[in-house]
Amino acid sequence: MQAAALDIRAAEAADIPDLLDLYQHLNKGDERPSIDAAQHMLKRLEDMPGSAVLVGFDPRGIRTSCTLVVIPNLTRGGRPYGLVENVVTHAAARGRGYGKAVLAAAIERAWDQDCYKVMLLTGSKEAATLGFYRAAGFEQTKTGFQVRSKKVT
Repeated sequence: MQAAALDIRAAEAADIPDLLDLYQHLNKGDERPSIDAAQHMLKRLEDMPGSAVLVGFDPRGIRTSCTLVVIPNLTRGGRPYGLVENVVTHAAARGRGYGKAVLAAAIERAWDQDCYKVMLLTGSKEAATLGFYRAAGFEQTKTGFQVRSKKVT
């Protein structure tokens, strides 16, 4: 489906309450930061050239989002790379192309910053999720590893 009615832009401080609500569709019951803490984190992200939390709006409000971080690099001729995280679409708005549209906007933003690649990780093993990322232009070409904090919140 086409995401024709979707407007995409970088999130602003005023978007934080709705964005935090949307994140519940990513990780239901996830601990929410305070509005002030979230606005501070958004400002820190904005201070990183090319990086942003992108939000997609339809007439009902924020329906999809992803975060792009542009990371400076000393290889590949000094070209940075992009990392996408927190890809989410409101459950009631899935299947309309919104997620692909916000990912396309993140990729375009990364290319505008001269990134040589854009990558993301997913913990999902569901065929639909993996198919979604493939349909959005991503290839499963590397093996990912992570270490998580043992800090209890």
